[in-house]
Amino acid sequence: MTQEYRKTPEAISRLTRQQFRVTQDDQTEPAFRNEYWDNHQPGIYVDVVSGEPLFASVDKYDSGSGWPSFTAPIDRSNVVEKTDRSWGMARTEVRSTHGDSHLGHVFPDGPREAGGLRYCINSAALRFVALEDLEAEGYGDFTALFDTKENAR
Repeated sequence: MTQEYRKTPEAISRLTRQQFRVTQDDQTEPAFRNEYWDNHQPGIYVDVVSGEPLFASVDKYDSGSGWPSFTAPIDRSNVVEKTDRSWGMARTEVRSTHGDSHLGHVFPDGPREAGGLRYCINSAALRFVALEDLEAEGYGDFTALFDTKENAR
């Protein structure tokens, strides 16, 4: 069964004020004062608006930035990269494909051995689904990411 991920008025109405500011108004939450920057549980992170799978804990690392940082998305087709010229500089914004949520930015200063990218993502744009809940929440296909250390990219 193929899951349909999309932005709906109902999903938007369930967002907290902070989630709305981040995902819909392209804001940034405070560093070190957000839900997932220090989360070490195995699982995946999905778009808080559409539910589309975005990042996995196997690709998460401590960048020291105070925001969740990942070396790669689970599926590149679920993220869109756009040039962001706000704040007087050029950066690469990351948005979810189906939810059109502002997620954060990607920078070329990540771990070289993992491709060199740092996806610096706002916790408020994410919902964490723990490994033990993947099947029950319809994300069972992603349990394979956690099967062996070889899959831990």
